[in-house]
Amino acid sequence: MKICFIGAGSLGFTRQLLADCMTVPELRNAQIAFTDINQHNLDMVTQLCQRDLDANDIHIKIQSTTDRREAFKDANYVINAVRIGLLEAFETDIEIPLKYGVDQCVGDTLCIGGIMYGQRVVAAMLDFCKDMREVSAPNVLHLNYSNPNAMATWACNTYGGVPTIGLCHGEIHGESQIAEVLGYKREELDFICAGLNHQTWYISVKKDGKELTDQLLDAFEKHPVYKEQEKVRIDILRRFGYYSTESNGHLSEYLAWYRKRPEEINAWIDLTKWIHGETAGYLRVCREGRNWFEADFPSFMAAPPKKFDGTERGQEHASYIIEALETRKNYRGHFNVINMGTITNLPEDCVVEVPCYIDGNGLSVPQVGDLPDGCAAICNQSVSVQRMAVKAAVAGDVQLLKQAALLDPLTGAVCNPPEVWQMVDEMLIAQAEWLPQYRSAIKQIKADWDKASAQGTLIPPRNYTGAAKLKERTLGEMAESAETMRKLATAAAKENVEE
Repeated sequence: MKICFIGAGSLGFTRQLLADCMTVPELRNAQIAFTDINQHNLDMVTQLCQRDLDANDIHIKIQSTTDRREAFKDANYVINAVRIGLLEAFETDIEIPLKYGVDQCVGDTLCIGGIMYGQRVVAAMLDFCKDMREVSAPNVLHLNYSNPNAMATWACNTYGGVPTIGLCHGEIHGESQIAEVLGYKREELDFICAGLNHQTWYISVKKDGKELTDQLLDAFEKHPVYKEQEKVRIDILRRFGYYSTESNGHLSEYLAWYRKRPEEINAWIDLTKWIHGETAGYLRVCREGRNWFEADFPSFMAAPPKKFDGTERGQEHASYIIEALETRKNYRGHFNVINMGTITNLPEDCVVEVPCYIDGNGLSVPQVGDLPDGCAAICNQSVSVQRMAVKAAVAGDVQLLKQAALLDPLTGAVCNPPEVWQMVDEMLIAQAEWLPQYRSAIKQIKADWDKASAQGTLIPPRNYTGAAKLKERTLGEMAESAETMRKLATAAAKENVEE
């Protein structure tokens, strides 16, 4: 049995997921393959992970290669954590929209940043799927962690021809918060969480069969920390009746109401951690984490290796899914799958995040039924944007891409149609090397842009750099909190870093 990690140059994610798999005795004879386009990062992560294996007396030699097809060959599982375009492309997802007044905290799932990220990711994912169909094991299962998760999972299942489950840990963090404010342990509560990835709702929280959702608003409003850090989430809970899985910063950029007026943004966010709403916060910590990992790699090698005895096993779903399929154990988690009637008031074709079961017979998806009307309305708006963005990415359809951007809640709240059209043109030009499906269209767009620039007819950008943008720290500044930075460096390559 073979497990392949693509995007394996992501230190924290790859190392932890491999360690999670290796805590399962039945998986310790697996072949392990790492692949990444960055040879330098791949070498560092492979060196560290091989040391962990050797220290735990597990006789696996990691296959480490930049040849994706070689890594995919005969793979039964492909765990995907790529960032297409790396930070260079991600910067344009954030910095160009800022010029037009669109203030994002993360920009990797919805809003204009997530839409453009989706164009890069879908193009690459379809290439991955082609390779998997041709060289992987016939039953290969694709476990996707890359964002925008719903769009990527939608494209792989609908257009890529490879069974794909989208995985995220947002619902796990929210469950812990709910348990804390209610005064219980997480394992004492039974949750039903359903919706879209990063826009999922805790529609049921029970203790010994008793429903507790009506207690959440009062509990969150009284919590000394969350009442300051989670203002958007609490406001949505107040107005719609249900708590959202997503962090304050993420949620604020998926909706039309909280980041459209610069003078109001700081009233809804908190700057104690970037994830509570800092302008371009995720981009900042990813840059810092990348720089720190490069400088501090010897410290990682000098630190004790990971233990594979189960005491350090994480909560990410991938290892539990593989364990369940290979050992016939039962595992319950919230996964991203094609809807097909699971949530009855969302479209059949969209990707939903819902409770699922995995065992030796495969994946089982129970029917959730209707979401509450308000929650469904928010999700349906996002589904329309996602569907158009996926179709645009598959076909290289510029007009459809621009329509998706215009219909995005926050983008449309901030920009008028001419601004959206020009902003998308500017982003297409900036990201041309990662958008092969738009190659011919971008040539014409660039020619028209140069002509308009020469004539002085481009819409002038706003003099705006963000309502709450913090300065990136230097290596010297980061060294003052070295242990914190080591945690960030191991997480910064993850698509959903929470610290």
